[in-house]
Amino acid sequence: MGSGEMFDAEAKSPAVPKVNLLTVFRLGLFQMGLSMMSILTLGVLNRVMIQEIAIPATLVALVLALPAFVSPSRIWFGQISDAKPLWGYHRTVYVWVGAAIFTIAAFLAVQVMWQLNNAASSAGGWVWTTQTIGWTALLSLVFAVYGLALCASGTAFAALLVDVSEEDNRSKVVGIVWSMLMVGIIVGGILASKLLPPEATAANLQSAVNRLFVIVPALVFGFAIAATIGVEKKYSLYSTRSTLVNREDSITLGKAWEILTASRQTGLFFTFLMVMTLCLFMQDPVLEPYAGQVFKMPLAESTKLNVFYGIGLLIAYSVAGFFVVPRLGKRKSARLGCMLVAFCAALLGLSGFTANPAFLKLGLVLFGLATGFLTTAAVSLMLDLTAAEAAGTFIGAWGLAQAMSRGVAVVLGGAVLDVGRRLLPNLVLAYGLVFALEAVGMVLSIWFLNRVNVTEFQTNTKQAIASVLESDLD
Repeated sequence: MGSGEMFDAEAKSPAVPKVNLLTVFRLGLFQMGLSMMSILTLGVLNRVMIQEIAIPATLVALVLALPAFVSPSRIWFGQISDAKPLWGYHRTVYVWVGAAIFTIAAFLAVQVMWQLNNAASSAGGWVWTTQTIGWTALLSLVFAVYGLALCASGTAFAALLVDVSEEDNRSKVVGIVWSMLMVGIIVGGILASKLLPPEATAANLQSAVNRLFVIVPALVFGFAIAATIGVEKKYSLYSTRSTLVNREDSITLGKAWEILTASRQTGLFFTFLMVMTLCLFMQDPVLEPYAGQVFKMPLAESTKLNVFYGIGLLIAYSVAGFFVVPRLGKRKSARLGCMLVAFCAALLGLSGFTANPAFLKLGLVLFGLATGFLTTAAVSLMLDLTAAEAAGTFIGAWGLAQAMSRGVAVVLGGAVLDVGRRLLPNLVLAYGLVFALEAVGMVLSIWFLNRVNVTEFQTNTKQAIASVLESDLD
């Protein structure tokens, strides 16, 4: 085994080399690109639409959540990538095609947003007219297409991680790849702050945002290609693990669903993922407006808040993946992460009473640290709760739980903010209501986590796979 190989444990098959450290970092480029895209949508577009264009926060949240609401397609895309190789690859080409579509859709969404702004301006402010309804509908359609492409690309990529990793190195692979996700948040935040004007005006905002949405999506598509080219062919264990891979005609969506639902543990972990993700991302649609309205930070400066969050995540992914999770265990680490996130969410809400940007930045670093610990443990546990024979389908299900709850989180965050503005006496309390609900929900997620049992899941799933094979023989 060469010095470039990542771990000394013997590979399952002598024909398939162990994935090396450089390749794992290269795979992380894809996650880096995804986080840069999230900065564009949730870090830039939501601020522009809520504050600069003055579209109601609930409507903005609904539109931005559409990519999550099409996430049931993840199960279908996952099953298709299991059963139907595209140009000879089960995962790689799905990643590439999806990346091409979602990067183009992001640029188109911005152009539609400007037309919506023009329609609202001609009406003298935000009102429902034929034009605003029409452009809102078109913007919704573009974001739905963007979401479908993300589902196809992201599900295939996560299934590829299952294919190239093993139980003994999985938390380390997750730690490195998800660390690159945070590098993307930092790089995306810096790029956005450099390309956006310090003080946004009608004259310079549109050209700056357009330029940002050309440069970053082009980089992201390049990252998707560089991350995955050659990896599946050299390192994938899918063909050696799966008893169904040479019987692709039998892996129907119905039979994949039978395997998926064979264990009650699937439902328990699905619920845990939903509640956990909901609580992690409720602040996404309100963080930049929070910085602008409560802390009086300009657009370019509020966008850089993602850098502080990303630094915390980056440190936590590295420490958790290599030291904490292997020693403490995946479920115990996830439980600790839930408690830390609840504490840090409350801290973010309290920071508003100081109106001090430094306190907000410190709170975001701590929130990033807590989120990183929780995410590393939860994703490592997620990959353990995945059957090799239907890896894409299981990854699609877990992705569905995360994406749907993230979409609900975006809508809920915007809606709670609107309710808080109406019912509470000041903006600090209105924003604080969002962070308080996050903290309460994170404590609730621990109840579901405590009932997750990996051994029971693996036993039930193996029995279901054997049943599918027997039914085919019959």
